[in-house]
Amino acid sequence: MKILDGGFGRELARRGAPFRQPEWSALALTEAPEIVKEVHLDFIRAGAEVITTNNYAVVPFHIGQERFDTEVKDLVHIAVMQAKQAVEESGKKVLIAGCLPPLFGSYRADLFQENEAEKLAKPIIETLAPHVDFWLAETQSCLKEVETVHALLPKDQRDFWVSFTLQDEIKLEQPLLRSGESIHQAAEMIIRLGAKAVLFNCCQPEVIHKAIITIKSLLPEDIEIGAYANAFPPQNSEATANDGLDEVRADLNPALYLKFAQEWKEAGATLLGGCCGIGPEHISELSKFFK
Repeated sequence: MKILDGGFGRELARRGAPFRQPEWSALALTEAPEIVKEVHLDFIRAGAEVITTNNYAVVPFHIGQERFDTEVKDLVHIAVMQAKQAVEESGKKVLIAGCLPPLFGSYRADLFQENEAEKLAKPIIETLAPHVDFWLAETQSCLKEVETVHALLPKDQRDFWVSFTLQDEIKLEQPLLRSGESIHQAAEMIIRLGAKAVLFNCCQPEVIHKAIITIKSLLPEDIEIGAYANAFPPQNSEATANDGLDEVRADLNPALYLKFAQEWKEAGATLLGGCCGIGPEHISELSKFFK
């Protein structure tokens, strides 16, 4: 079992870091980088063995095309340096995942533009590459974006993890990516790309259990499975994550989140963490129980 960190944007906002729409968690990179480092440190202190660089919002959707064109490498460099400093100060053996974010806005597979993806992904990858232990394409809504970004990564044998966001409709007979693509299609691609791990994130915890059961039956044993849910209420098909400051669920305290995580582990998950609204207190609960 490996414990991952939790959600970053909400934690920054909770600590009073500069935070507004549309920049989201990118704003703190220039205005309060020391708080970014402290959030990393608190997740490590809570028991996280993997932290993810805070460059999720360094895309035109959040910071605008003009700022992206002129500042992307500077912002991503600040993000990865804060992660590295946190690991160094912690004195612990913690892996750094290089965040490969949704390039055109979370949840919206319909906004993906294959012919524009390389221009957005390359400077992010080039800046992270000297510093991260492995790659994490997270909150992915469609298979084509994953394939496109994977083709741009350095061919240096570093592990590649993919985390998909699922439709929040609990009553679906089979869980689906937000694009409508199936878990079977996702598993086929994971195998073809040689990914080391597949996870599900930034969706309701209630929809993840069935997805883990389904994908475990389709994958070889050497591909790990994980989960890090958010604390949002259900998001409809028109939602774009981080496009507004949604309320978080009052019921999803550390004890309840641990119950979901126990179900995920029993279904086959070996990588557990949290997404939006899941803070160090939730990660501490996971770490105390599983470690």
